[in-house]
Amino acid sequence: MNASQKELYDRILAFEFDRGGTILPFSQRLARENGWTRSYTARVISEYRRFVFLAVAAGHPVSPSDQVDQAWHLHLLYTRSYWQQFCGEALRIHLHHEPTQGGGDERSKFDAWYARTIASYRGFFGAEPPADIWPAAEIRCGEDIHFERVNTHRSWIIPKPWRRGGRS
Repeated sequence: MNASQKELYDRILAFEFDRGGTILPFSQRLARENGWTRSYTARVISEYRRFVFLAVAAGHPVSPSDQVDQAWHLHLLYTRSYWQQFCGEALRIHLHHEPTQGGGDERSKFDAWYARTIASYRGFFGAEPPADIWPAAEIRCGEDIHFERVNTHRSWIIPKPWRRGGRS
């Protein structure tokens, strides 16, 4: 990391996601909506910080893991926090979310971006990204994202039985 990248990363690390006196702070809502523990949610937020740094500093398009994308999606809903404070003050650029348009070509493009993201992660941070937050691409775009947001107070969740050869 050069000096300006270090300064950027320090601003990202200093950003407070839960500031502002909301009844349901960002980290609590992220945990609740995804069924995550507080400690796992804190780790996802740390990885979201690293992803955003890469989005600004890597010099190529990047693609998040599903878990990091969940943090990004929720942060976008906190519009003042995201656009004014995070992008305006910490990043000092507008970072737009560009989702896939679907189809095989898009899948290939985002798989390549994800691979470059992981390579840049290793280069900038000198470590492997945690596999439980940054899974292999074939899991990231497969079983890892088969989820629905369900109100568990109104619905029961019953896991499907294991099938021979894997999960359905």
